[in-house]
Amino acid sequence: MPNPSERRLRGKRKQIIMRIETTDQPMLKSIQCLAAEEDRLFTSKVRSDADRARLSQINVELDQCWDLLRQRQALRDTGRNPDKAHTASAGDLRKLRRMI
Repeated sequence: MPNPSERRLRGKRKQIIMRIETTDQPMLKSIQCLAAEEDRLFTSKVRSDADRARLSQINVELDQCWDLLRQRQALRDTGRNPDKAHTASAGDLRKLRRMI
């Protein structure tokens, strides 16, 4: 049976994990909505130019969201403030894709 100090430590870790999950929930919700819209556009039989443009925009927005989540987690892992994470501009992401 764990001693009282071990139980407190486990409780604090659980609180930290819960805080992390709740602070990123709006971004995760945005990712889910974008992915659902992307899926809807991909499954449509006829795509207009506007649909293709939106798919491209969704792709950039999803990249930015995932990048921001990774940055926030990296800052958390190093004991820094995850709110200091920032998104790259769409042009920067396109350049990065070409480099990879």
